[in-house]
Amino acid sequence: MPDLRRREFITLLGGAAAAWPLAAGAQQQAMPVVGFLNATSPDGYADRLRGFRQGLKESGYIEGENVAVEYHWAEDQSDRLPALAANLVRRRVAVIAATSTSPALAAKAATTSIPIVFMVAEDPVRLGLVASLARPGNNATGINFYTGELTAKRLELLRELVPAATRVAVLINSANVSTETTLREVESAARGMGLQMRVVRAGTRQEIDAAFEALARERTDALFVGLDPFLNSRRVQLAQLATHHRIPAVYSARDIAEAGGLMSYGTNITDAFRQVGVYTGRILKGAKPADLPVVQASRFELVINAHTARMLGLTVPDKLLAAADEVIE
Repeated sequence: MPDLRRREFITLLGGAAAAWPLAAGAQQQAMPVVGFLNATSPDGYADRLRGFRQGLKESGYIEGENVAVEYHWAEDQSDRLPALAANLVRRRVAVIAATSTSPALAAKAATTSIPIVFMVAEDPVRLGLVASLARPGNNATGINFYTGELTAKRLELLRELVPAATRVAVLINSANVSTETTLREVESAARGMGLQMRVVRAGTRQEIDAAFEALARERTDALFVGLDPFLNSRRVQLAQLATHHRIPAVYSARDIAEAGGLMSYGTNITDAFRQVGVYTGRILKGAKPADLPVVQASRFELVINAHTARMLGLTVPDKLLAAADEVIE
């Protein structure tokens, strides 16, 4: 090869090689980033995150290949949520997935332009997240598993399993913005069943320990545990204490029953996370939150831990066994 042509070839090759990292960088920058905002910690969230990623995949997105996810966990410190949400806004993420009520409200307060996909247990219209379920009308939409009717059903199931119960305690986390709604719903249902209700509040591991010691001293007949991300994150502790103190309890999430809790009835939370992933993917493809109606969760499941029931000396009625979606032996 003549010297002139060789020099031209080397120059061309060198220019192409120099362009490769630039092209790779441009491709990386083009990958959309989803902000994932959660009030608790990643501990025990493997199944739910799999559900979220499955939903993204159903919409054509695979984490690490054509979408990046930036996880912000408040580690059970709800006062950190506004700063975490503000950080996601500063980073100009494409969508914020806010996976409970407090993160949703923090994200909504932080931005009116970045799309938000929420997952909340309360009425999102009452919370001010959307104008209506059918037409959200702004930058937020998502999944709603409004628990008003579920609260009475949980209490009814607990009464069926422990028919002699007259004094029922309600364990809640005061830091949860949904607490007062939960209390109103439980009080109404308890009055209708002629039950005496005792409210116990716990927002730390130590307060949960203290709550169960108090309930044991008072010889509480049964326990209703409110739907709350922190309480769910302490599911092993809850299940062990309830069994240790021989207090029959009903929960909202199946993973507490799987951890040894007596019984759960509520929304399939993993499927709700999947739906959050689906909506997140649709928005990444160009859909506007204002045009995506709020999805109302319709899959509810009853899980009974028969092993725990035997440890508590309870006989599960045949009617409940027949109605259960799963019986854990």
